[in-house]
Amino acid sequence: MRVATWNVNSLRARMPRVLEFLEGVAPDVALLQETKVAPEAYPDEELRAAGYESIHHSGGRWAGVAILARAGLGLTEARSGLPGEARPEEARWIEAFVPGLGVRVASVYVVNGREVGSAPFAEKLRFLDALGARGRELAGEPLIVGGDFNVAPQDIDVYDPAAFAGATHVTEDERGRLRELLQTGRLLDAYRVLDPDGVHHTWWDYRGGSFHRGLGMRIDLLLVSEGLVPRLRSCAIARELRKGPKPSDHAPLVADLDNG
Repeated sequence: MRVATWNVNSLRARMPRVLEFLEGVAPDVALLQETKVAPEAYPDEELRAAGYESIHHSGGRWAGVAILARAGLGLTEARSGLPGEARPEEARWIEAFVPGLGVRVASVYVVNGREVGSAPFAEKLRFLDALGARGRELAGEPLIVGGDFNVAPQDIDVYDPAAFAGATHVTEDERGRLRELLQTGRLLDAYRVLDPDGVHHTWWDYRGGSFHRGLGMRIDLLLVSEGLVPRLRSCAIARELRKGPKPSDHAPLVADLDNG
């Protein structure tokens, strides 16, 4: 079973790269964020032609999330949005059960937060609280949650902790809520399960040659339920897809698990 997560930063702009990814990496499930399409503009037909059925929660030019599953695996029990989130119209959460794999999956795009102490930061904390509540409800199920969490879990997940002092993505308010989700949802960070000490990133600013200079953060995560951890075989960042024409500012994260 192969599951991937990718903040594509506009599905329409990145569609050739997404199709390349689906063909070359061949995930069974792909969790997409920041699709940035209106509901009526979502590319169902193109994805179906590539061999994937999908569901989406689309909010227009901002945010948006989607789940793609290889044809035949199925997507049932779809649910979008989180009770308690400040702006449900932004479309930041979608989940479904995949009968062919026997797991529930979810795609999430956490609020950025902009600046500590700002109204968007308060909305981010509120969203993380809502995410934690849903995690508690799903605790014990075979579950994979993937997405752009806009939180670097530890100092090791940013290129220079001093450069982020006082900024979003690294505060205890954010990290504490992420830890609470992991603990009460009985979830583990798949990448850190297999590479506890590696310094690797999933996001790099477009400006200043940040990617080539290694100035990034690890904010895209795949969280797996405790019962799935023994089946986890690999979890890697597909850095090559951050290169080439019209890249997203995020690289995909791809995990392989033994079939149940």
